[in-house]
Amino acid sequence: MRYTEFTPFDIVLLAQGLGVSVGLFLATTVIGLLIGTLWAVVRFYRVPVLMQVITFVAELLKNSPVLVQLFLVFFGFPAFFHINLGPVEAAVITLSGNTAAFVYVIAVSSIESIGRDQIEAARAFGLTKWQVLRHIIAPQAMAFAIGPLTGLLVNQLQVTSLISVIGVMDLTKIGNILNLRTLKPFIVWAVVGVLYYLAAKIIAYAGATLERRLRAHTAWKGL
Repeated sequence: MRYTEFTPFDIVLLAQGLGVSVGLFLATTVIGLLIGTLWAVVRFYRVPVLMQVITFVAELLKNSPVLVQLFLVFFGFPAFFHINLGPVEAAVITLSGNTAAFVYVIAVSSIESIGRDQIEAARAFGLTKWQVLRHIIAPQAMAFAIGPLTGLLVNQLQVTSLISVIGVMDLTKIGNILNLRTLKPFIVWAVVGVLYYLAAKIIAYAGATLERRLRAHTAWKGL
């Protein structure tokens, strides 16, 4: 039997789908930030071989379609490595790796935007490379990186909608189910779009707030 009317339980379904989307977004964001930042540190220390491998992997991930990566992980990894991989695990691996690749590029650009004179002055005062990274480079790089990172995270939230194609019950998947059941695509997808929009606005607001605070600490206040 096909039901053509919405029910109060549909609100619960949409909330659950939104929770799955946001949960996966937050998890993959944390993992991607950690991995991407670690890759940037490796580049900063100029670790032989490892630096070239990381650059190659990052280029491969950021210049190939996310959907293709998702299919490769979900369908290809189990067949090639003979492992069991569920839709959620495949989504976490794919989105984390894709986020890490772009975080790496942003982190490297932020580090390289800092004047060499500051680094040379710090080394002249006897600071180690780790102390320079921690006290000189990291605070300024964070202030430079927040803007691009905010834009990246908004985009990555939208990219999570792709995981519905492998069966993850996220917001887009729930929207598709409601659309097939009610045959009211305009209402269903308008509601789904608004929910994604509100979540993206929260991310953008949080990023802008954090950027203002970081730049306030790094702003020149005179002698």
